[in-house]
Amino acid sequence: MSTRVATLEDLDAIMALERASFPSDAWSDAMMREELASAHGWYVVVEEAGRLIGYAGLRAAHGAADADIQTITIAAGGRGRGRGRALLTALLEEAARRGVRDVFLEVRADNPVAHALYRSEGFVEVGRRARYYQPDDVDAIVMKLDLGGWVVARGHGLTTRDAADTGACT
Repeated sequence: MSTRVATLEDLDAIMALERASFPSDAWSDAMMREELASAHGWYVVVEEAGRLIGYAGLRAAHGAADADIQTITIAAGGRGRGRGRALLTALLEEAARRGVRDVFLEVRADNPVAHALYRSEGFVEVGRRARYYQPDDVDAIVMKLDLGGWVVARGHGLTTRDAADTGACT
């Protein structure tokens, strides 16, 4: 398994996985292309035996206090082996490098596995968006992470002073 920064050359493989994972509300090719090309976006892919089996994206303007996790997707056959957590960790480490203090995300209320992953990393529920995911009428659970606290708790390479600068209580 290898993780690397996504490029526009990955678009077709990302979109194949996007459509397989989210058949009723997949992003369009144009939306994903814009995300991959954006200076505010940062996407990574996971490959195994030369095949893309996952991707994840962060939206964080350089110097902004907050960021959004846009997506994390692992192919059905590759789930349950820590790859989603590895992608989440990569996104959070990049957010920390960009000076972010708080990270937000939305997770489908009918996805307890993803919800449990985010809670295990310190995300807390801060709200709900009723019937957000269409056409399925599924609520979005809005979650937030104090990134400085996560950095300190996980020891991800920043010093305590750096973490304090990103909003952690020390």
